[in-house]
Amino acid sequence: MELRQLRTFEAVVAQRTVTDAAVQLGLAPSSVSDQIRRLEESLGVALFDRGPQGMRLTPAGTRLAGWARRLLEAAEQARRETVEAQPVLRLGALETIAATHVPELLARFGRRRPNLTVEVRSDSARDQLLTAVAAGDLDAALLLDLGENLGGLGFGTPGAPLDFVDLEPVPLVVVAAPDHPRSGTPGLVPDDLRGERLLVNLPACSFWLAGERLFGPDVERVRAGGVPVMRAWAQRGLGVSLLPRFAVADELAAGSLIELDLDAPTLRLRLVWRADRESEPAVRELLYAASAPT
Repeated sequence: MELRQLRTFEAVVAQRTVTDAAVQLGLAPSSVSDQIRRLEESLGVALFDRGPQGMRLTPAGTRLAGWARRLLEAAEQARRETVEAQPVLRLGALETIAATHVPELLARFGRRRPNLTVEVRSDSARDQLLTAVAAGDLDAALLLDLGENLGGLGFGTPGAPLDFVDLEPVPLVVVAAPDHPRSGTPGLVPDDLRGERLLVNLPACSFWLAGERLFGPDVERVRAGGVPVMRAWAQRGLGVSLLPRFAVADELAAGSLIELDLDAPTLRLRLVWRADRESEPAVRELLYAASAPT
């Protein structure tokens, strides 16, 4: 069973006639027929039923079709990795963490594979990142989640076989202006902020979803915008905001924001990839780099 025979087999499956397959491949019809015959002889089974309506797959041919695609894709991957001087890893990341967490991961990755180019795509939409990973447009993506399953925070996932590893915890804090009425009050619970204005971004935002889990419907949502806007509005007393501690560390240190003493959830920085692409060298090296100690 040769790769050229599998390519010819796929062409006949797609075109349904030897003549049309020959046109697609730029071969003589006799050459196409000969390759299909040799493939069938090597396997000892008939792959096609020949009839006036064209070539139709037999049950054995149907079973081979899936294998043919996987074998040809593996051969193409081997060719690329052999001849390409600089393979490329395509990594997606939420905008919230692209500036704070991606550089360290890239540094670890660069120490392991200095000859590999990494392209980073940041996006505010988690769904677009997951869809791109599922479709193979990205090799992996960094996002925020919680729980034992992907989407435990409350978002949907594509139907593709996705896997993940948690890299580190991302604590959230409820922040407010220094003169907030609850400033300095110990042991707050969500009911203590009933009727409060919670500054949020979009419903799909990780911090909106975390706020749903923490407060439920008992606080008023005020759409402010991304993290910089929510942070700035909270500083001006326009409401409270649930944000990652790393995003407000400077403001807390400077005293322009205060942390309310409320037990907020801790999210996880999660690296997601297609489970059926885990054996690809670039993805494998990324997983090694991600799991390496800082």
